[in-house]
Amino acid sequence: MSTPVVAKVASLLDEAARTGVPIPPVRDLLVGTDGIDTAYAVQRLRVERGLAAGRRLVGRKIGLTSPAVQRQLGVGQPDFGALFADMAVPDGGRIAAGRLLQPKVEAEVVLVLGADLPHRECTAADLLRATDFALPALEIVDSRIADWDISIVDTVADNASCGLYVLGGTPVPLDRVDLRGVRMTLERGGETVSEGTGADCLGGPLNAACWLASTLAALGDPLRAGDIVLTGALGPMAPATAGDAFVARIEGLGTVEVGFAAPAVEATSEGTTA
Repeated sequence: MSTPVVAKVASLLDEAARTGVPIPPVRDLLVGTDGIDTAYAVQRLRVERGLAAGRRLVGRKIGLTSPAVQRQLGVGQPDFGALFADMAVPDGGRIAAGRLLQPKVEAEVVLVLGADLPHRECTAADLLRATDFALPALEIVDSRIADWDISIVDTVADNASCGLYVLGGTPVPLDRVDLRGVRMTLERGGETVSEGTGADCLGGPLNAACWLASTLAALGDPLRAGDIVLTGALGPMAPATAGDAFVARIEGLGTVEVGFAAPAVEATSEGTTA
């Protein structure tokens, strides 16, 4: 689908990302359309623009895996967005001030695929055979919509509210970890700000990944070998501000961490700091 309203909403979101200035919700612009399907058309157009600009698509993220969040937005299923290589932050790295608009952090399990998943009815066995290994991860979610005033339509059009992501560095084969039973703790500055288990992610990260694989195969754009899959939050997301440092510990997978740099202090003409 490529219509004037799809192009308009895509351009508004792209401009918000470029300027760092959030925009009002886009859902009112999509009234009279087929809602979520049109929002995904906006997302696809933005992905196509990114690819045309030389960005490299490396995988997908799954959102809305929490039943509580689904109820809040009035939906009964997850959503998905695209991951580009330039969205990756090194484990232990620092995110420059101003790079994101209104970031929040959540801890997740990542699957790295070693084979394609082309089936419209992906099973857990298909996924287990296709996955090379799992990693702990942080997703830094962000919204181009002012004050996070989002509906399902807003977040889908906005690439499932994805900002950046951080992958841990020690791969773990799936036969060495029970992803449904893992326990997660997310700390900010040494204080626990989020906790959860694998079961809090749509009953288990494999369930979420099977949903994604089946959905994308039905759309004719299946997951491929080498793709990374952010399977969804294991606990509530935590707001992030300049100077914050986060570390997530996921049982059986290890740790992953990231910091948010404070704004640079400019020198005055007298050589003192402003």
